Amino acid sequence: MIETASEMHVESAKIQQEIKNYLGVRTADLVFEFSTQDGKTKLDLITINPKHNQAFLFHSENGIDKLDALKKMLLYVQNYKEKELSYTIQWVAKGDKELHTSYFRASNVMDALQKLYYGRDMNTLTVFSVVLNPVS
Repeated sequence: MIETASEMHVESAKIQQEIKNYLGVRTADLVFEFSTQDGKTKLDLITINPKHNQAFLFHSENGIDKLDALKKMLLYVQNYKEKELSYTIQWVAKGDKELHTSYFRASNVMDALQKLYYGRDMNTLTVFSVVLNPVS
């Protein structure tokens, strides 16, 4: 049982490291963004693509506190490939000429697009295609 703030921070850091290890990403490419809404803690896990320096939502979880949200996120990360569909989205940032390809796991096409547009004005990206990838 975690009782002190120090123990909570240690446990929180441990779970964040487990998530990073499971996803196989560098620490700089993953952001844990916590917010509180209606007494609940929301965790947005954000990935940063080092190739084009764009941030996208990986997944959101709600919990009773930070630790609960992190535990739910770890569970999601361990199982998301079996539960969600894979999408490929081709897009261009406003003012850029290069076509980028990004991959998302989502329950449907709208969820995939919401992850792409997370935290930005929809007019800043032009989407050229959204493809549901075959299940392997």
